[in-house]
Amino acid sequence: MELLLWRHADAEDGLPDLERALTHKGHKQAGKVATWLDRHLPGNCRILVSPAQRAQQTAAALGRKFKTVPALAPDTAPSELLQLAGWPDGRESVLVVGHQPTLGQVAALLLGGLPQAWAIKKGAVWWLSNREREGGGQVVLRAAITPDLL
Repeated sequence: MELLLWRHADAEDGLPDLERALTHKGHKQAGKVATWLDRHLPGNCRILVSPAQRAQQTAAALGRKFKTVPALAPDTAPSELLQLAGWPDGRESVLVVGHQPTLGQVAALLLGGLPQAWAIKKGAVWWLSNREREGGGQVVLRAAITPDLL
């Protein structure tokens, strides 16, 4: 299974939290990463997106159909995100557009077995794969891309 974690791009400050929009910088970040993703994502990738406006705008930059999942709002539990994505037994690729600290917690859990959160920069995407090796499952980090590297 392929699991991609895409943190929303740079957003305005303010309240209510779910209505915060991307800044000009955020739109640029989302566009850069979306261009990279469009070249690399499998055509049948399922895209799950937080209902927060900044996540919706980040996902929209990709120009593909996506599903808004209310359970992916800020502060989702890592276990819930993994269940929604079907990790590790899913057969399709899944791109999740969401928030810190949840995305960093998922990355830390899958790659290091740690309960703490790793920092994922705004607009960055982490691409993880699950594979069977020597009778057990392994998690492989395929890519970690930040907008400033593109």
